[in-house]
This record gives sequence, C-alpha cells and structure tokens, in this order.
Amino acid sequence: MQGKLVTVFGASGFVGRNIVRELAARGARVNAACQDAERAKFLRTMGSVGQITPMRADVTDPASVARAIVGADIVISLVGILYPSGRNTFEAVQETAPGTIAKAAAAAGATAMIHVSAIGADPDSRSRYARTKAAGEAAVRAAFPSATILRPSIVFGPDDSFFNRFAAMAQISPVLPLFGGGSTKFQPVYVDDVADAALAVLDRSDAAGATFELGGPTIYTFRQLLELMQAHTRRNRKLLPLPFWAASLLGGVLELLPVPPVTRDQVELLKRDNIVSAGAKTLADLGIEPTPVELILPSYMDKFRVGGRYSGGRAPA
Repeated sequence: MQGKLVTVFGASGFVGRNIVRELAARGARVNAACQDAERAKFLRTMGSVGQITPMRADVTDPASVARAIVGADIVISLVGILYPSGRNTFEAVQETAPGTIAKAAAAAGATAMIHVSAIGADPDSRSRYARTKAAGEAAVRAAFPSATILRPSIVFGPDDSFFNRFAAMAQISPVLPLFGGGSTKFQPVYVDDVADAALAVLDRSDAAGATFELGGPTIYTFRQLLELMQAHTRRNRKLLPLPFWAASLLGGVLELLPVPPVTRDQVELLKRDNIVSAGAKTLADLGIEPTPVELILPSYMDKFRVGGRYSGGRAPA
C-alpha cells in the first residue's frame, strides 16, 4: 500500500474512519470523499501531513464522483443510509451510487475496488434497504467485475448505531422494545475487524471478484444483545415484546421524525436473521480471528452506567 492513492467514499462514517486509519498506517495516500469535507477534517490527524485529503463528493453526481477518483489506484465504496432523507433515497444512495462509483473507478484505471454492502442484501426482500443493497452489488459487479464485496452483520464499536442507541434509550425509558419478541438473530462484527478485512482483501489476488460475509464469533438473539447491553450499563429496564405488526405501526409514526429511532423498513429487516450464510467466505478466509463483543463493549458502555462512567456501584435490582 505504500504510496498508493486510495479514494474512500463515506470516509468520515463509522466504518470509513477506521478504514482510513488503517490505510494511512500502511503508508497509503487517501482521498477521503464525503458529503461534508469541513466536518471530516479530523481524518487528517490519522496520517502524516498531506497523507489524508478530505474532499467533498456527491455520490449522486457522476462528475463529482469522477473528480474524487482521478489518479486513484484503489477505490473503496462505503455508501449507505439507514433511512431515506430528502433526495438521499435508498434508490439513489444504495442502488445507483455504487454503480456510478464502479463505472468511474473502471474508467480511471483503478486496479482494485471494494464495495461494502450488508448481510441480508436480497433482490427479493420486502425491505427497500435490502433490495437496494442487492441492486447496488449487482451494479458494481456489472461495471467492475473484479470488485470485492464485503457484507458485514451489524457492526459494533465505540461509535456504533446499535448498542449506543439502545443504551441511550435505556437512560430515559423504563422499557425497551423487543421487536417481534426479540428472537431475530445477529452476528455482531467489530468495526476494526471490518477495516482489517478491507485491507486483507487488497493483499490477496484470490479475493478479486469474491464476496465475503463478515460476522463475529457468536450469534445472539436481539433479546440477548439488549441483555448484554444492560449488564454493562448496570441497568435493568423491562424488555417488552412487541409484535411485528405493532412495531410497524410504531415505525410508521417515528419515521416522520428527522432522525427516526425505527422505521417500518427496519422492522421488515428484523423479520430475518442477520447472520453469516452457510458456505459463505468469512473473516476466517482472510486470516482474521473475529473479536468477541464482550471484549469491546465494556470500553464504551461505561458512559451509560447508572451514576456515570466512574461509578463503582452495583447494578440496581
């Protein structure tokens, strides 16, 4: 990677910033493409002077994408959204934009491309999120056949949108919802393992054109994950089973908020397990041993503890 130029779309996001850090540590030069270059200036400190260049790129504009890729040896696409907002629809960001990036990468002569999708991407899903993720993968394959696709399960780490969201909810609510009864299965993967996987595929010729599903060492139910979160925050909120039909009604109301905690589409996603498929290529095929949730979660759940981060008190009954 020494001296190579890598353009990372979605560089300032949760997964993106970790990949940028690892690229810089390997000596790569990085075009950190994102919506707001000013807010992404913190990325500069992850490398030496001039090694990382935050730049604005609109993934819905082919010309903007092409400018960010000029001279790049490698292109990494991390574009994705949890809910639509304005012109940032699932179709625009997750279906069309990956193909736009792949076409620009191929036209610029990039030697490798990585596209980060998600476990559960399915053209036949009832979820728009899952359908557009699958369409985005197909568009990348059509434009850049040797691209490597990474499909992580829910990604955890200090800035994640899963444990942090429910821990914050537990601070103010006496109950936490168990959508569909809490039986949906997940295989949480550590954000650093996802970053390591992205770097690992660049070192392996057999990874070109392949798809890897990234999951942690343990499968949990939704209920078990909330119980784990509560154990580390020393809280004991009631876990309230909520049938999918009721959760969908709730999502229909909450998705009207600027930042919805849950949407009807997310409820649809929860009807299917989010775990590595049988026979899929995994972290093990990349020589990476997945990190257990229990090893990392205490390091960032402590701020949600009863009494504060430095509280030594026991969990309430």
